[in-house]
Amino acid sequence: MIKTVTTTPYSDQKPGTSGLRKKVPHFQQKNYAENFIQSIFDSLEDFEGKLLVIGGDGRYFNREVIQIAIKMAAANGFGRVMVGQGGITSTPAASHLIRKHGAFGGIILSASHNPGGPTEDFGIKYNIGNGGPAPEKITDAIYARTKVIDSYKISDADDINLDQVGLTELDGMQVEIVDPVADYAELMETLFDFDAIRQHIAGGFRIAFDAMSAVTGPYAKEIIERRLGAPEGSVRNFIPLPDFGHHHPDPNLVHAKHLYDEMMGPNAPDFGAASDGDGDRNLIIGKGIFVTPSDSVAMLAANAHLAPGYASGLSGIARSMPTSGAADRVAEKLGIGIYETPTGWKFFGNLLDEGLATICGEESAGTGSNHVREKDGLWAVLLWLNILAVRKESVKDIVTKHWAAFGRNYYSRHDYEEVDSDAANGLMDNLRNQLSSLPGKSFGDLKVQAADDFAYLDPVDQSVSKNQGIRILFEGGSRVVFRLSGTGTSGATLRVYIERYEPDASRHDLETQSALADLIAVADEIAGIKVRTGRSEPSVIT
Repeated sequence: MIKTVTTTPYSDQKPGTSGLRKKVPHFQQKNYAENFIQSIFDSLEDFEGKLLVIGGDGRYFNREVIQIAIKMAAANGFGRVMVGQGGITSTPAASHLIRKHGAFGGIILSASHNPGGPTEDFGIKYNIGNGGPAPEKITDAIYARTKVIDSYKISDADDINLDQVGLTELDGMQVEIVDPVADYAELMETLFDFDAIRQHIAGGFRIAFDAMSAVTGPYAKEIIERRLGAPEGSVRNFIPLPDFGHHHPDPNLVHAKHLYDEMMGPNAPDFGAASDGDGDRNLIIGKGIFVTPSDSVAMLAANAHLAPGYASGLSGIARSMPTSGAADRVAEKLGIGIYETPTGWKFFGNLLDEGLATICGEESAGTGSNHVREKDGLWAVLLWLNILAVRKESVKDIVTKHWAAFGRNYYSRHDYEEVDSDAANGLMDNLRNQLSSLPGKSFGDLKVQAADDFAYLDPVDQSVSKNQGIRILFEGGSRVVFRLSGTGTSGATLRVYIERYEPDASRHDLETQSALADLIAVADEIAGIKVRTGRSEPSVIT
């Protein structure tokens, strides 16, 4: 039976770049999740009788909210809901399900790379019919609705058995529990040369993939070990856990340091990789070399033609503004378009839908293509494996040859996490006040060429997104970017991106932080990071 429940609004349900994220106890407040889900439905039109995909990364509170979402979908008039078995669906796989089955949209329960557990992070976001994150006009409408919501609709039926594949019914709505891996694995087989990769592995090529006790475990186990023939144990931490095994499921050099240390060691595998909480990010490490996400985007684009799914070439490359300019040089050489967007995968959606871009990437370890409308960690790993199988060279050789051909973009991101929000906003306001006076100023050997607060004009729908990050551009191609992240759940995270372009191959073997030392010092001098945040060093350097 459908019932209508009276509720009162919460004032803090504004979606960030990847949906609404809060601590689990926050979501456990009375009607908190229900209010937000109802606000999603109230902001949509013409979905009666249609299909809704519901996906989750398996983190704590995932199963409970899936049950709520199913019952609310039935009460609000959806005709069918599709859910991954056990409540498990990676974010890219959920995007594929939406696209393959012509769903109206999807609700994805995830806080991506953030930690999970009873007192850790949880998130809800809505994806539209193209499989991608909802654009700002929809998230703005959802937020507006959360501020005035006074009731929600929900079925009082019993919970669905999420562990049994098959069809059932709930208050007149079909509920289908599906194998979350099958459709995705089938898609990967159409994009990559599995035979070539299989032969390369059979020849002794060794892989270490860390699923970080998160959602990509079942996907990597099926594809890398069962379909590609990598030895058992190549995929590690492959059972998704609600608390990610008490680890932080962020595939960076801090939280995957054990993998980095192994790949730098004497008996390292040939290829190391990891993915994050919901499967949309990736870490790539070769024997003796870490590949920065920015470089990975550029190198995948330069070599994508070696994979069957991209043999006809790329229409264009898109990158987020803070991502290094390495991909720009590849696009220039290939004679294709390059698009610089704000941070947030949703900004790539129009470019992909219109065929303007084929491969997209972000410095925050997100890479993907037009096969879905989300970044896709395992896709990036498989494309690397395809390239390595065809070129029959090491990761290090491919990287150094790429730098020799295109130049090297020394690049690093410094994160100052859980900074006092007032202090962080004050720092950004102070930077904005300096923008007009910075051009022409010199700081040692560095001369400011331009400074702005990045704004993006979408070439497809002409929408404008302002205040997307402070850019300070120096003569010769170096730059520093400052922005506040929208993916945390407490305080503010200040991200500082530092980049130097080096065309001289004889200077491509410098240590990254040393190569960027003068820019790091200038960033602090201009922004007053230490003084304003009280931090003597970043929380995380990647």
